[in-house]
Amino acid sequence: MDTKFSVAIHLLILTSESDEPMSSEQIANSVGTNASYVRKVATRLGRAGIIEGRRGVSGFSLLKAPERISLLDVYRAVEQTEDVHVFDVHQNPSDECIVGRSIRPVLNGMFREAERVVERELAGATLADCMARMRERIDGNKKDTHQHDNRQQEGNRK
Repeated sequence: MDTKFSVAIHLLILTSESDEPMSSEQIANSVGTNASYVRKVATRLGRAGIIEGRRGVSGFSLLKAPERISLLDVYRAVEQTEDVHVFDVHQNPSDECIVGRSIRPVLNGMFREAERVVERELAGATLADCMARMRERIDGNKKDTHQHDNRQQEGNRK
């Protein structure tokens, strides 16, 4: 499965949270990919009016507040399509088989309905929502680490 969508969200969160513009190399290090792939994703986000990068200036900046960037906007920008597409049906079922004759229309209908649900969820979620969940996770990890350290210190005293 293609990772442009998750890379785009990662890139946008870094861009939003960084005090200074981050270069594609810095973003690539965080994402775990190469800088050219980050630039490819960033170009698509730029065409959609979500971020900007300036020639000769390292880094990107958001053109909209995170609350105004839906995950559906991000998906459409990087996938370059209006429709959310998650599932594919195998291409060559046999028309000589009763299941083979019917499987494509049945699955296409079911899959499209599932994709509509995903589309509605993405439309209702924003970059700010992702950032809030990220902060909750980071804060939770800090608490867990702090509690673990306290338990270790208590164990050392015994």
